[in-house]
Amino acid sequence: MIPIIAQGLLGIEHFTPPWDVFFLPLFNLLILFYRLLLSDFALAIIVFTVVIRTVLAPLFVRQIRSQKEMQRMQPLIREVQRKHKGNRVKIQEETMALYKEHGVNPAAGCLPVVVQLPILFALYQALIRASNVVTLAADKVSSPDFAKLKAALPGISSIDATHFRAPINGACNLPQFSIPDFTHFLPLNCQLISPLQLHEPIITKIGWLGGLDLAQIDHVFSVVIPGVGFPLSFLALIAAVLQFVQVKMTSPLPNPDDPTSSLTTSMTYTFPLLTVVWGGIFPSGLILYWIVYTGYLVAHQFLIMGWGNLFPIFGWSPPFAPAPATKLAAGQRRQLAPVREEVAVPARQSNPRPDRANSSAGRSANRRSGGRRARGRKR
Repeated sequence: MIPIIAQGLLGIEHFTPPWDVFFLPLFNLLILFYRLLLSDFALAIIVFTVVIRTVLAPLFVRQIRSQKEMQRMQPLIREVQRKHKGNRVKIQEETMALYKEHGVNPAAGCLPVVVQLPILFALYQALIRASNVVTLAADKVSSPDFAKLKAALPGISSIDATHFRAPINGACNLPQFSIPDFTHFLPLNCQLISPLQLHEPIITKIGWLGGLDLAQIDHVFSVVIPGVGFPLSFLALIAAVLQFVQVKMTSPLPNPDDPTSSLTTSMTYTFPLLTVVWGGIFPSGLILYWIVYTGYLVAHQFLIMGWGNLFPIFGWSPPFAPAPATKLAAGQRRQLAPVREEVAVPARQSNPRPDRANSSAGRSANRRSGGRRARGRKR
């Protein structure tokens, strides 16, 4: 039914489910903003990001609140760690029981990244197709299949020996499009609804960004690392800093006795490092999306939970940063009162002070004569 609607009513001539069910709406939305915003592809990506993030906002609110509750639970977790010190298995069991009791997911910080990965992949495909530039290996250029594709699609133009420009219009259902290396030669208008179909190629080079080509790796705001040849993008560094802030705000304070603390700490640093690496691999338009998306998420988290556990950073805290919560609230003290009694009583009995031996003997005699029953009634 969906292909019939897309190809019949919407004018989309090439539709291959299930991937296009997810990809084509995002691709058409991006082109819509491109046409509305005076053919400025950077502004189109920014507005596209804000719209997508706003639509997904309700999915994140509950998760952010769960992360805030997890921060408030830290005194409870520390009490469990004190009670079972040295027994990591018991600590893990009791900690997970606390999370379950309070309805908290310890992997909550991963959700924002996991949810947006399909969107990132769709946007990556959109940027490649928007550039209309296709790179082929030398053996594919000389293959008979490519010769047949060029004969059936005369709009293909050569840039150099291995780079070609795909046409905007042309046949939309050639058998060669099923070959992975030739997929991106699909004419642009074949996957756009009728009102959004283009007459000229998409302009991906942005003048107000210093001539940055959003469909290519950042070569404007980057430096090449000597001896490695890897481009270190300044845009990717901005995205990495925002990624670090976003994860650090919702991460619990480091604790060697907490079995989930090491996972969260590694995630705090791993994702930003991956973002820096992605800046030298993926098109700069994808990094621009990541900057806007993560910045929006940081602002959203701040409105709900303040600075969270962002500070201290490497031991430094600004004057406006709140002090980390280390004391139990009144309700939490009442909740953990039996735990404290269970831990404290054996300690007094196992190591009595010599100067109180006689008074201890007296208390023992008192218990034998019914003192325990009296104390129970007083409680």
